[in-house]
Amino acid sequence: MGKVAVGATIVCAAAVCAAAALLVRHRMKSSGKWSRAIAILKEFEEKCGTPIGKLKHVAEAMDVEMHAGLASEGGSKLKMLISYVDNLPSGDEKGIFYALDLGGTNFRVLRVQLGGKEKGVAHQGMEEVSIPPHLMTGSSEALFDFIAGALAKFIDSEPEAFHPPPGRQRELGFTFSFPVRQTSIASGTLIRWTKGFNIEDAVGEDVVRELTKSMEKIGIDMRVSALVNDTIGTLAGGRFHNPDVVASVILGTGTNAAYVERAQAIPKWHGPLPKSGEMVINMEWGSFRSSHLPLTEYDHALDAESLNPGEQIFEKIISGMYLGEIVRRVLLKMAEEADFFGDTVPPKLKKPFILRTPDMSTMHHDTSPDLKVVGNKLRDVCEVSNTSLETRKIVLKVCDIVANRGARLSAAGILGILKKTGRDTVKVGEKQKTVIALDGGLFEHYTKFRSSLESTMKELLGDEVAETIVIEHSNDGSGIGAALLAASHSQYLGVDES
Repeated sequence: MGKVAVGATIVCAAAVCAAAALLVRHRMKSSGKWSRAIAILKEFEEKCGTPIGKLKHVAEAMDVEMHAGLASEGGSKLKMLISYVDNLPSGDEKGIFYALDLGGTNFRVLRVQLGGKEKGVAHQGMEEVSIPPHLMTGSSEALFDFIAGALAKFIDSEPEAFHPPPGRQRELGFTFSFPVRQTSIASGTLIRWTKGFNIEDAVGEDVVRELTKSMEKIGIDMRVSALVNDTIGTLAGGRFHNPDVVASVILGTGTNAAYVERAQAIPKWHGPLPKSGEMVINMEWGSFRSSHLPLTEYDHALDAESLNPGEQIFEKIISGMYLGEIVRRVLLKMAEEADFFGDTVPPKLKKPFILRTPDMSTMHHDTSPDLKVVGNKLRDVCEVSNTSLETRKIVLKVCDIVANRGARLSAAGILGILKKTGRDTVKVGEKQKTVIALDGGLFEHYTKFRSSLESTMKELLGDEVAETIVIEHSNDGSGIGAALLAASHSQYLGVDES
């Protein structure tokens, strides 16, 4: 009898909960609040629209801006920076080299042993370090001292087999993933910070000199032999394994692209033409903007409140730093104007960047019938509990709209590069193959984003051309690639490594 009573109580309680949820939904719908939420969603979806015609316009605009950026300094929103890398790795490189990869809220120190064509990357060791938030907006000296300290710890803990012979310096490839005006293969001045960094006294300074000062201060005998961007590192890493790699794209916290250009097609290059006849161009494509980009009120507000208003517009709609924040802003408007999460606006939802792109990705990939994962994320991150299935479905849809727009615009950007290099068509009798190396957490871990990008590329190119274009995940190009470029620019080139 007791069991029956308990069962009846549970059933009754469940019925009461269901009735309460129905009542809330009924009141929401009858008061027009639900229809307001749907209207916000529909308007957002329309404004984010990326039909193929629009994407082709974006690709054409990218191509035009690339030409303008190569013609003169400041000729375009795209910086089109000359990297001074005119010889990408051949696969013959040998020896022990280091890489420092600074590109976001973490940095990595790597040691790579190269064994030439036979052994490739024979060994690698790696340490990842989080940057304390206060150092991201502090002083240049404080940041580089912290990095040098981590580098010293890494070297101190390595086995003796990796120690260099007496009188020989360790050599480092420094991947610095922020806009830099390169002045040689191993020097460059910081143009501006992105991705949440804002250290004013570093702007206009040579970042290699800053790092070297911090290393010398604590007695590290190491030479920075190559300063590269993570995108160029990815290009180098991709080329080491595959000679058909001609461009690289990073889709992670931030975003950028680099590609191999004919030196003669760079009017602003006034130096002697490199022997290879080629030069790697660091596009800084995050700063691309065009009237064809589908921007919404949420994007404009995010930009206005950012550390760099008016800058990095393309990055702010396609990269991992911002996608989750766009979702949060849409949900906040629904909460404010349509009581989407109940009578009061959840306080946590008002906090910028509380909803990160990994959270958004987790919700977007939820396949459970009741969208339990979406519910759990809303509860854990935004402190929103007791969401209905209809509410969760709308949250999922917002994630889908934001991710799709970002992925499809990324594909349009890649098409722009293919247009500029004449690889967007198939020439009669030619069997050229074009490989684009992609890296970054967004591309690697956000499966729906990646699938959307790949299917959009096929849609844009058509079957015949799509067969000649390969998008390849170049895992950890920014780390190994920097070490490879340190090897190809070593002061000991020609010295027997054996």
